[in-house]
Amino acid sequence: MEIQLSPELSELIPDFKLGVIEYQNITVGDSPQMLKGRLQLFQESIYFELENKNVTELPGIQEWRAIFKKTGKDPNRYRHSAEALYRRVKKQNYLNSVQSATDLNNFFSLQYQVPMGVYDADLTEGPVEIRIGGKNEEYIGLNGRVNSLHRLIISSDQKGPFGSPFVDSERTAVTNNTKNAMQLIYLRPSTNLEEANKLTESLMNMFVQISGGEASYRILGCD
Repeated sequence: MEIQLSPELSELIPDFKLGVIEYQNITVGDSPQMLKGRLQLFQESIYFELENKNVTELPGIQEWRAIFKKTGKDPNRYRHSAEALYRRVKKQNYLNSVQSATDLNNFFSLQYQVPMGVYDADLTEGPVEIRIGGKNEEYIGLNGRVNSLHRLIISSDQKGPFGSPFVDSERTAVTNNTKNAMQLIYLRPSTNLEEANKLTESLMNMFVQISGGEASYRILGCD
């Protein structure tokens, strides 16, 4: 699938980097016990790590808060999805298992301290642009609410916006019926190309190990 960064976004955040993984012929279903156990244990270890620390002190959380500020969104009002996950864990409101694709997305988002999105590729149409949301743009998010996308970084196809490091839309949500998917990793701008490749490939390999199918990845924004 063709995916490009908008000139406005590249100018605003020159070192913006995005990991893109495309999956074909996958099987989404209940997570194996190994993944459920790792997700639970990891959340417990994060909880103890955060006992005497604020979520905003974590480097990945800090970096993405700064990006929201740069695009014109107050990070105290609009918390990127990785920060939202960490705040849940700090309150011991641990994430329950949803299904394999979502669980992997959450696990790696916690591990890397960055927002991520996973989408049903068959529910997207045409080329995708990563850009800044316009004044009247909105969608129904996975949080069940209508979300204003003004000045947020968004993923948009021929039908309009469908994803954001704030909250993704219902329209392209991955379900147990999903066979082809696309995953976007909103890397820290400070991540070098070697590390960006390493962590994106690591995520892809674990996803395929659990969900089967074939996959390929690339990094955008490292020209």
